Amino acid sequence: MKVSIITIVYNNRETIADAIESVLGQTYPDIEYIVVDGLSTDGTVDVIRSYGDCITKFVSEKDKGLYDAINKGIGMATGDVIGLLHSDDIFNSSEALAAVAKAFQKHNTDSVYADLVYVDREQPQKVIRNWKSGNYDRQSFLYGWMPPHPTFYVKREIYQKLGLYNTLFKSAADYELMLRYLYKHGVSTHYIPEILVRMRVGGKSNVTLINRIRANNEDYNAWIMNGLKPKFYTRYLKPLRKITQFI
Repeated sequence: MKVSIITIVYNNRETIADAIESVLGQTYPDIEYIVVDGLSTDGTVDVIRSYGDCITKFVSEKDKGLYDAINKGIGMATGDVIGLLHSDDIFNSSEALAAVAKAFQKHNTDSVYADLVYVDREQPQKVIRNWKSGNYDRQSFLYGWMPPHPTFYVKREIYQKLGLYNTLFKSAADYELMLRYLYKHGVSTHYIPEILVRMRVGGKSNVTLINRIRANNEDYNAWIMNGLKPKFYTRYLKPLRKITQFI
């Protein structure tokens, strides 16, 4: 089983090498590594090119934002399974992708997800929040649940069948895609009960209160766009669930 990993980056010279090293350090042997750069101007491209043929596919060109770049990477992927590792993030261990591949093969599933920790930007070993996903229950979406997007791996054929990320969204296209796949279309999934990714703090949807409000509105629109009916409390429970991650 070939696993395609996509890293999206724009002007992130400080941490891109950590992400690349994290992928190259995986013990799983059959990895296709794709890096999509948004035409960086801070030296990021030089760092990426220094890895030469260790990166399977690399493109640096103007895009229309994060999700457009992700879609571009998915279009370039040839693996059986596709996952993301953003340029701020690192795998929690060198066995992360081996665990992903094992879960797909053992449970004959179309997708998998796992746990994630938010870490200090300067000290990635320092955990700030712990996102423990738990076993999948479709109804949990109504109570604000979602799997951590950086741990969500999907068979390429599912992307081809159900579509890519909706670029009309600024910060909630990941939520919309997982809602569409898992809740609306019932794509099979399996929970891997271990930390897969260490994610540096400072995500796009959480930087400011205005961004958080906008993201919350987009979360609601993700339901409506798919012809789904959330509970009146769904959009409010989703951000409140984050409180437990600090405990």
